[in-house]
Amino acid sequence: MGRLNHRILWLAFVCATGFSAGAHTENLTGPVEARILRVLDGDTFEAEARVWPGHSVRVNVRIRGIDAPEIKSRCGAERRAALEARAALSELLGERVSLWNIGSAKYYGRVLADVETAEGTSVVPFMLSRGLARPYEGGRRAGWCG
Repeated sequence: MGRLNHRILWLAFVCATGFSAGAHTENLTGPVEARILRVLDGDTFEAEARVWPGHSVRVNVRIRGIDAPEIKSRCGAERRAALEARAALSELLGERVSLWNIGSAKYYGRVLADVETAEGTSVVPFMLSRGLARPYEGGRRAGWCG
């Protein structure tokens, strides 16, 4: 799909949901069904969100409430932990999820959302209980290496 088609779909998403990348005060309640395209790391994935029947938008989703180790870290221990977190998140998410409480994230084109698996499992408690991520409420993130 060409760049123009992606922009048209993004505009359709904005019009259909009232979502705005620049609006930091308004959230879309959800649920919005999404198909997982790829897991980027332990707290972010790329999805195809269904904005209305027959129409979807491709978007990166940052999971609200957690911070996972970074794959591009200079620290070897953090990179290894990041790969473990990404693998666990990928297995947990499966093929489809529901997005709730959807808002804009720091970077354009990425959203911040609460995420549940197709079976209704909330992602945040799963990742936290296994030590694959830690709580995060915004602001400067702490490093994973000493």
